[in-house]
Amino acid sequence: MDCRPIGIFDSGLGGLTTVRELQRLLPSEQIVYFGDTGRVPYGTRSRETIRKYARQDIRFLLSHQVKMIIIACNTVAAALAGDTDFLPVPFAEALTPAVHAAVRATRNGIIGLIGTKATVQSGAYERTLRELDPSLQILPAACPLFVPLVENGYTSPDNPVTRLVAEEYLAEIRARNADTLILGCTHYPIIQPLLQSLMGSHVTLIDSGQEAARSARDRLFQLELQAPPGSAGGCRYFVSDSASEFQESAEAILGHPISGTARQIDIEEFPDRI
Repeated sequence: MDCRPIGIFDSGLGGLTTVRELQRLLPSEQIVYFGDTGRVPYGTRSRETIRKYARQDIRFLLSHQVKMIIIACNTVAAALAGDTDFLPVPFAEALTPAVHAAVRATRNGIIGLIGTKATVQSGAYERTLRELDPSLQILPAACPLFVPLVENGYTSPDNPVTRLVAEEYLAEIRARNADTLILGCTHYPIIQPLLQSLMGSHVTLIDSGQEAARSARDRLFQLELQAPPGSAGGCRYFVSDSASEFQESAEAILGHPISGTARQIDIEEFPDRI
């Protein structure tokens, strides 16, 4: 048993999909969340810059004595693939569990993948999928506008701008009859109703934020690091830009108020060395 908090970070709002699922699965856990809202999106940055940002984000979470870190950003998970030995605490990430869920879900072996430009170009998802099943047909599509749209509140299934963009991004995946679609960015589940309506009810959508939370739960219990039953759970939120703007969007995603629990910090105060 361990009462220390779990640390979660993302480039912005997307990691809240992981927080939401983790709070459902492990209500007794304390969480420290960092959203790098001042530098979002990560998906348009170089690999070197993404890795620098990730190390700063991790350094901030470690300052809160976290017992585990969840990398709730697929772009970071792809940039750090195979290079996580520097982490001094156990970790979970969104990419690998999403891949396993997609392989279990597909019936015809055709899997669509949507993610940021950096995630798709890294090839990390495709490599991991092919390691599990070389026969899979993988249809990747970079969706660079989704994160800015979500961060700016264009999330309604009826929003004509987001719908038009989504129709263009998903066109080839739909045309080639994928039966499974990996939402390879934790921002994307926020617009999941729109994506599901375009793909059709017969297509399984894999929520990478949700899968990251499930993976973290399993790892926590494996290492016997879970909080004692009946402990008072909760979450503290930190951002690198306006806390008030974050709070309004976060409450809509989480489905409950977080009044007074969000704070803005200067992430540049934390070195990119661990």
